[in-house]
This record gives sequence, C-alpha cells and structure tokens, in this order.
Amino acid sequence: QVQLVESGGGLVQAGGSLRLSCAVSGRTFSSYAMGWFRQAPGKEREFVAAVRWSGASTSVADSVKGRFTISRDNAKNTVYLQMSSLKLEDTAVYYCAASNNYYGNVGSAFAYWGQGTQVTVSS
Repeated sequence: QVQLVESGGGLVQAGGSLRLSCAVSGRTFSSYAMGWFRQAPGKEREFVAAVRWSGASTSVADSVKGRFTISRDNAKNTVYLQMSSLKLEDTAVYYCAASNNYYGNVGSAFAYWGQGTQVTVSS
C-alpha cells in the first residue's frame, strides 16, 4: 500500500514563497512518477507539475512555469514543490499523486493520492 502525506501549506502574501512536501510510504518510491495537482473552490482539479522516477525529467503547467519547481529526493521518499512569486490565483488545495506506470498531466492516470494541503495567497 502506498500512502502520501502532504505538508507545508499555509497562508502567504502575494509574491511570497512556500515549499510543499509529500512524504511517500513504500519501498518502491523511486520507481514512481510523482505529480502535483491543485483544486481551487468551484474549479476542477488541474495539473501543476510532474517528475519522472529518476528526477531527470520534469513538467510544469504553463500557469506556473518559471515560478514553481518540482523535485524529488528518492533517499527520503519525498517529492517537493517549490513555489515562488505566488499569486492570488494560486490559492487552492494542493495534492500530490503517484503512479508506477504513467508520467504526465492526466490526474486520473495517477493511482495514489494524498489528502491535500491548503495554500492560501493573500493580497
């Protein structure tokens, strides 16, 4: 069983930074592609970023490109989302997800999900 636990969310002023972490249980973390998604109130879940199992390849949504960076530490079974220059529209619940057979931006293709962490950006 794979379990994902996000942390690092909170309240931040526009222009500020946050780093989200997602700790993953299971001995096969290094074989999973990892993704971050977010869902704002009244909106559908959207892709934010993804990283291959090796960390050698990453993908980020156009809406966060240049501001958000995804990375992973396979020794710590953890994936990170570094967020900077935060905007009001980044306010959402952020979820991490894992897949052992898919790398990309389609949320339904990720088999495992965390419970989410709230990020609120204030003016």
